[in-house]
Amino acid sequence: MYRYDEFDHAFVSSRVEQFRDQVGRRLSGELAEDAFKPLRLMNGVYLQLHAYMLRVAIPYGTLNARQMRMLAYIARKYDRGYGHFTTRQNIQYNWPKLSELPDALADLATVEMHALQTSGNCIRNVTADHFAGAAADEVADPRPYAEILRQWSSVHPEFSFLPRKFKIAVTGAERDRAAIQVHDIGLHLKKNETGEIGFAVYVGGGQGRTPMVAKKIRDFLPEEDLLSYTTAIMRVYNLHGRRDNKYKARIKILVHETGAEELARQVEVEFAELKNTELKLPEKDIAAITAYFAPPALASRAEGWASLAQWKKADADFARWVQHNVHPHKHPDYASVTISLKPIGGIPGDATDAQMEAVADIAEEYAFDEIRVSHEQNLILPHVALADLEPIYRGLVAAGLETANAGLITDIIACPGLDYCALANARSIPVAQEISARFGSAERQAEIGELKIKISGCINACGHHHVGHIGLLGVEKKGEELYQITLGGSGDENTSIGEIIGRGFEPEKVTDAIEVIVDTYLGLRLDPSETFLTAYRRVGPQPFKDALYGDKTAAAA
Repeated sequence: MYRYDEFDHAFVSSRVEQFRDQVGRRLSGELAEDAFKPLRLMNGVYLQLHAYMLRVAIPYGTLNARQMRMLAYIARKYDRGYGHFTTRQNIQYNWPKLSELPDALADLATVEMHALQTSGNCIRNVTADHFAGAAADEVADPRPYAEILRQWSSVHPEFSFLPRKFKIAVTGAERDRAAIQVHDIGLHLKKNETGEIGFAVYVGGGQGRTPMVAKKIRDFLPEEDLLSYTTAIMRVYNLHGRRDNKYKARIKILVHETGAEELARQVEVEFAELKNTELKLPEKDIAAITAYFAPPALASRAEGWASLAQWKKADADFARWVQHNVHPHKHPDYASVTISLKPIGGIPGDATDAQMEAVADIAEEYAFDEIRVSHEQNLILPHVALADLEPIYRGLVAAGLETANAGLITDIIACPGLDYCALANARSIPVAQEISARFGSAERQAEIGELKIKISGCINACGHHHVGHIGLLGVEKKGEELYQITLGGSGDENTSIGEIIGRGFEPEKVTDAIEVIVDTYLGLRLDPSETFLTAYRRVGPQPFKDALYGDKTAAAA
């Protein structure tokens, strides 16, 4: 894990003091809100419906126990005892006082954390596969490259005031667990015929008002050219991106209007000028950053296999948790563990200060002091011995974090919605809670199998509804909340945007509609191994429309 050097410490501390001065001037009335807004946004501070909100960066979702304990402390001292983990692998606090935010940022700086560029028209937190460095299907750990991009993009003088916010994701595995094709830039680590590391480069993905799947503009970019090629993309976007209309300002619109081939040509022209400049990454610099992310020394612990079999036989709840929340690791005696932040009937992504501290304790004792945040709003222990799974599970049970639903219908992604967000049209949290409660039985979830529900309270799509197998979008119609349903979306290596199935549903009817969709799927799947997404892609939307609306006319109404 990357550690701050002297420059990092001095830089973050100076920014905290700069923001302290800005807050003081805002509170005294010297700064009006319009002048303060861009300053607070560059420090991760939003003004929501009821209070300010602080978004803290967790670069590529990686943190240690000390940092997690600080997040718990921030929740307890400056908020209401909880935090909300987000789809950008960050954490948000919904109730801090503006006057106390500089102190909170100063506390975060003591554990090498900050809130810089978690908002604003700049390059946001670079995200990565939450199983990075541990996944059995990994070509290379993407986090060193995410860290290189983080260092390069932090307060970049040329790219701090872009036409619109900009998001980059990196994955290094066959399975795309970072949703790179719905990002402004998606990077897929790969090896060429001679075994050299490089990237397939995707540009122009995104959700929101105009959802689009990114276009591949380079099949193989050598690792040494990462910054020069990324700079070339950013320069083309910064030059031609729309600044007259924020709804058309993202790079996805530029790609759509220019064409992927023409945009790629312009990028290559710019890249040719930058290729052999100081932006070329020296091997020693790549090696130095990569050394920070060296995996822990994993001793062979073959005894875990026998112990695991015994524990599973003795405890059905533990066996179910292993089935759904424990994932293959590069080392056969180890696994990666998903800690679900989706308790049945609970608020997706929320964790209390006590729960954060419990996770920190478990990570320190059993998981080599390493924790990840997934874009699915869960926590991950990437390196865990099979022999330690039972005591880990008992620790999670004590903290109320043992829900065995990773990848199932109750593992719902949801934005804060109208309960908090000033941009939202509808509530996300109550809908997620009701769906979770309806489908909460272990038997029902096992019968349904893999099914990803994602909920957004407005068209900005912070809940990633466009790429949910079932997506819910909250809209406002004649002063009432309504929920539009999309089907068939996916954010993996076979990314697809969900199709709108028909007219929307009132809040009290949404869960019934989801049940109709699920029952329709169970009735038409070829066998229990056929997932919802596979079945939907095989049969298309019509059976679901017929089941929901009765006829095509009603569906279109």
